[in-house]
Amino acid sequence: MNRANELMSRINSQYGSLSKGQKLLAAYITDHYDKAAFLTAAKLGERVGVSESTVVRFAVHLGYKGYPQFQQALEELVRGKLDSIQRMEDVYGKISQSEILSTVLQSDAERIHKTLRTIDEQTFDLAVDIILDARQIYVIGIRSCAPMAEFLAFYLNMMLDQVKLLYTTSSSELLEQMLHIGKEDVIIGISFPRYSLRTLKAMEFANSRSAKVITLTDSVHSPMNLYSSCNLIAHSDMSSIVDSMVAPLSVINALIMAICMKQQKKVVENLEVLEEVWEEYQVYGKDEIDYINDSIKIRYAGVGQKDHER
Repeated sequence: MNRANELMSRINSQYGSLSKGQKLLAAYITDHYDKAAFLTAAKLGERVGVSESTVVRFAVHLGYKGYPQFQQALEELVRGKLDSIQRMEDVYGKISQSEILSTVLQSDAERIHKTLRTIDEQTFDLAVDIILDARQIYVIGIRSCAPMAEFLAFYLNMMLDQVKLLYTTSSSELLEQMLHIGKEDVIIGISFPRYSLRTLKAMEFANSRSAKVITLTDSVHSPMNLYSSCNLIAHSDMSSIVDSMVAPLSVINALIMAICMKQQKKVVENLEVLEEVWEEYQVYGKDEIDYINDSIKIRYAGVGQKDHER
């Protein structure tokens, strides 16, 4: 295991056994490890709102001999972030500017092929059935995974009823939005390294309410699979400060297409209703691009009916 990621792996794998105060520490460290690395046990406890002894017990619970060793792990985590920049320089610093485009696209293509070879088709089919049978569908992705969650929720909402995208800046907000989740519902959690503890907590809560849990993550060893019985694996590793999300997005596209094929009649009906709504309320009336005689006519909101051709 990469030592820079060891601390986060310990936190994620042992999260379920932490006390309430220790979970507060885990959440703070996950989001602010770069600040926590420079705090004493007393200062860290003060920042989170727990006692110094709780901080020390937290470090020991994670398997460290004491707070000094725990703090060293935090420092390694910070250095790991800097090392990722160095890795990017090592890999991409040796190629010319003109080769970057082809190199990155080829790497993305290889990750899609690797995902295609390793993803379990039966699990994929199960995920489709679970989503179609669910009373309420919750979708969550934090940080870099937020755009993928929004993309998935947008298209699910075009086909299905009761789709809820979870927006949040804190764990408490998540639980408030999931207050009524139950055994007839499903949550789809999207998380890749560094894994989001808030996503993990949402899935833990859903599992405690007997809701079904689907994960989209990078490995069978991902902590996101802790509360899930339907795990979709997509490869995202990349020698850069930016992880490749092309393969995960391809899996999401496949999910959307599979659901669409099973809901063709409803999709057509929904699109027809949307067209009527757009027409009635002129949603695009003053903000669309029309291609007329090879020129682009743009009608701007606030300009009246005057057209500007370019």
